[in-house]
Amino acid sequence: MSTSTDPIEDMIIATSDWRGKTLASLRKVIHNADPEITEEVKWRRPSNPMGVPVWEHNGIVCVGNILKESVRLTFFSGIKLSDPKHIFNSRLDSKSVRAIDFYENERINETALKALIRSGVQYNQEKAKPVKSRSRKILNK
Repeated sequence: MSTSTDPIEDMIIATSDWRGKTLASLRKVIHNADPEITEEVKWRRPSNPMGVPVWEHNGIVCVGNILKESVRLTFFSGIKLSDPKHIFNSRLDSKSVRAIDFYENERINETALKALIRSGVQYNQEKAKPVKSRSRKILNK
């Protein structure tokens, strides 16, 4: 039993192969891309008792999943994000979500991933801006 108060670190430790190390590397890149991003574990259930790491800034930017053959970062608003380096390689048929699957011995393109994280944060910030009401000027006659 872990005594850590960091459930994502617990997940990394519990996955002692390359996938845990990859999740740790991705986590570091995410925080380097946006030092104000917050993280927590959500969606714990019997089939996944450790839950899912979620990174947020004015809304969810991305979530991480440790899969059998890969580590996946999923961007719920991925279709709306700029991906000039074409690092999205999964969930490409979705109408909104895009993901990146990272495989064993694969190098993480940190520059492109940081740009994608920042794009997700920017998208959330723009979405969160209050809409200015359009008021009509009343002319005095």
